[in-house]
Amino acid sequence: MFQGSFPALITPFTESLEIDFDAYGRLIDFQIENGTNGIVPCGCSGEAATLSHDEQKSLIRFAVERVAGKIPVVAGTGSNNTAEAVGLTKYAKEVGCQGALLITPYYNKPTPAGLVAHYTTVANEADIPVMLYNVPGRTGTKISPETIAELSKVPNVVSVKEACGSVDQVSQILSRCDINVMSGDDSLTLPMMVVGAKGVVSVAANVIPGIMSKLCAAANAGDYDKARELHYKMLPLASALFLETNPMPVKAVLAKMGMIKNVLRLPLVPMTDESASRLDPFLKELGLI
Repeated sequence: MFQGSFPALITPFTESLEIDFDAYGRLIDFQIENGTNGIVPCGCSGEAATLSHDEQKSLIRFAVERVAGKIPVVAGTGSNNTAEAVGLTKYAKEVGCQGALLITPYYNKPTPAGLVAHYTTVANEADIPVMLYNVPGRTGTKISPETIAELSKVPNVVSVKEACGSVDQVSQILSRCDINVMSGDDSLTLPMMVVGAKGVVSVAANVIPGIMSKLCAAANAGDYDKARELHYKMLPLASALFLETNPMPVKAVLAKMGMIKNVLRLPLVPMTDESASRLDPFLKELGLI
């Protein structure tokens, strides 16, 4: 269903903390011009936790209109309130998204039965391809391979973004079902693709979309020599983008590139000057600054 590099787009803000739609449009154009395979607005990297539902809907609609059918849009529509997730996911379908990314309900800590009920309800009521988002480091809840296999039987549950930091997790999933798997960790994209993942929902692709899309294309074509070359080319930057909490470093990089203002909504703040300076050698190596 989904294949290649799908950047988890950041949300640019003005100095008054309003959404900077001019910058957002430039970021989307930058992705299309550099061969990215799809975009994911309003995920964790997009600071969805501090967006109102109206803002989230505005960003999703804007993204769909800006790409004008050139690439798929998979909108972040998850919530720890199932009814809210249903409403946002229905909206994503109404405005023309090709899929919806739904994070596991955070704080509630649902059981496997609760996860199945949550995702089944959203998938059935919204009737749009659903990508599960398994990121226990953010949510406190991990979807087990067994639960993912059970959810893969739901017609609209077609994919999972795996951000457990484990290649074995991907192997265990694909040994149980044929659901589409997308890496949720840039540094593990190639290892995950070797065992069967089809691409990545990427933080690094915000700034190096061409490298990430070419890496995925090479891996999907079985050209592992080329994919390995690109893996080691992007790896230092991909690791540096997690020196502090995402999306603090990637916003710092995009600001250095002159694409956005380095503004985040509380409780996130710009990364420290000391950490930001550690990014510069990697950016210069890749010709980004």
